[in-house]
Amino acid sequence: MRGVWRELAGLVLPVDCAGCGQPRTELCAECRRALWRGGRGAGRVRPWPVPAGLPRVWAGAPYADEVRAVLLAHKERGALRLATPLGAVLAGAVRGVGGGGGGTPLLLVPVPSARKAVAGRGHDPVRRIAWVAAAELRRAGRGVRVLAVLRQRRAVADQAGLAARQRLLNVAGALEVPGAAGRLLTGARVVLVDDLVTTGATLAEAARALRAAGGRVVGAAVVAAPRSSFLFNGS
Repeated sequence: MRGVWRELAGLVLPVDCAGCGQPRTELCAECRRALWRGGRGAGRVRPWPVPAGLPRVWAGAPYADEVRAVLLAHKERGALRLATPLGAVLAGAVRGVGGGGGGTPLLLVPVPSARKAVAGRGHDPVRRIAWVAAAELRRAGRGVRVLAVLRQRRAVADQAGLAARQRLLNVAGALEVPGAAGRLLTGARVVLVDDLVTTGATLAEAARALRAAGGRVVGAAVVAAPRSSFLFNGS
């Protein structure tokens, strides 16, 4: 219900640009172009140290400036219409991963947020962005759908402020594909999707849970990653 009120408020109340603060527009033309350029520049990223089991990861844009501001506005301040430009950036990262051709379905599996976080925000930001990305890819002729089968099996601490090894320990064994949901993964190519990657601990844990359920994880795609983690040589 909170998400509905946020959407209604966004229709009638003046807002500032989420990227630069320009008044009376949720996303100004300049920041929209910055996001578009980010999505066109999707590339491989690799956190260091690389956690065991981490699939190849592609990011749509560096986590800086307008991209960082827009991600936070969508995730933490409920600017739900920003899912459209962010989903376009995520779609660019999914294209980098590849897959979904030749009639083989491509499943985008969002990394789940904690139930408490979803309740507090009034929406699941990663799932919302994934839906937009899937729709854009389908318009381009790709066989893609979103399959939200991952669940948290136990509570985890807030990852902010934790070192890489602490993050690994924090999320180890925290995710699962419950019950018969694993059958939905059979024969499909799976791409994990998230809004941000830093150490890669959560993506590695999500990949482990999907593989344990019989999923074939071909890669991961995120909206943004630290600029230092991009592999400019394409290795």
